[in-house]
Amino acid sequence: MRRLRHLAALLALALPATALATVGGANYATQYDFDELRAFTDGKPLRVEIMGQPPFAGVAADDAARQMLPLIQAGRPQRLRSIFTYDKPAERPRPEYRLVLVFDSADNLNSSTVCEGQSRHKPPVAGQVNIFAVYCRNDQMMSETTGWTAATGPSDPRLGRLFFDIMSTVFSDAQGLKPQRGFDRL
Repeated sequence: MRRLRHLAALLALALPATALATVGGANYATQYDFDELRAFTDGKPLRVEIMGQPPFAGVAADDAARQMLPLIQAGRPQRLRSIFTYDKPAERPRPEYRLVLVFDSADNLNSSTVCEGQSRHKPPVAGQVNIFAVYCRNDQMMSETTGWTAATGPSDPRLGRLFFDIMSTVFSDAQGLKPQRGFDRL
């Protein structure tokens, strides 16, 4: 434990504060099951919805979205082999799994509202990227988190780090989040 704290302190000194992204906690529904998501989306598309305007001066929203998709794909957990896409399927699949990214979400916006396709926004903060990320199954929230960093554009490495942190939080495969069915306990 002592070595771990020492290593963490060294890393904190080695990384400049501007290279860091912050994730503000997470919330998981009781029904959250990483293995279910993995089974349904293994090698298949997983839709990403963007709500709001990515706050990059001089970059059109469509262009920013196009440049962010590879960052989202690169940030996914290794065990999740989904192919992230913005494309809407011709028919709505059931169950429908999707990741919703809300830029500059209002402070009173909740994940249930986001999964129903609605959003509210607050004014952007110059030089700051704020994302409310919600993983939805149909119209139900499975997990959510918030993240922010001081990225200046889609090619800023800080944005890639933010997506990595958000994706590993929203799509966590932590043992403590696995559903308990009663028969797997001793």
